[in-house]
Amino acid sequence: MTVPSGRGRTMFARTERLLLRPGWIEDAPALFAAIADEAVVRNLATAPWPYTLDHARAFLATERRGDEPSLLIFLRTAGVPKLIGTIGLRRRSDALDLGYWIARPHWNRGYATEAGEAVVRLARESLRAPRLAASHFLDNPASGRVLEKLGFRPTGIVARRYSAGRGGRAPCRELTLPLAPETEAEAAMAA
Repeated sequence: MTVPSGRGRTMFARTERLLLRPGWIEDAPALFAAIADEAVVRNLATAPWPYTLDHARAFLATERRGDEPSLLIFLRTAGVPKLIGTIGLRRRSDALDLGYWIARPHWNRGYATEAGEAVVRLARESLRAPRLAASHFLDNPASGRVLEKLGFRPTGIVARRYSAGRGGRAPCRELTLPLAPETEAEAAMAA
């Protein structure tokens, strides 16, 4: 669902097991606890290692455009929801770029795919984005499998991308997901 706010749209989504919502500064300790793991950070482009509570505060204080949602992923529980990751969209010159991470104790449970489905739906229905882009480091094939489950297709491009967590560049596979109905010519070219 999309909830209007004073400066554009604020995105929220609820799935069977998850709640996705914008982060608030009060979330900094939970965000820090979830991401302070080198195995997570090394697969991200902009998060530094070591990651600190001040990094979490800065991330949460960053002003976002209405068409670039940045959402915290919470596991819905009988009590207080538990922060287990983040997911968001960031504008590129030609598309919105999907990025996400899940805390290691919650890997291999389908949470990234479930959150991704909700954000792809938001991109298609609320943002009316024509396509999404995404990428993953080659040494993180699990992220590639998540993207493929979401319908992303490899572009055939592998580029060396910088990772602040790694402190250097690493090979990264690029993928794309058309969201607008394809024309007959585009569909024929993709086949």
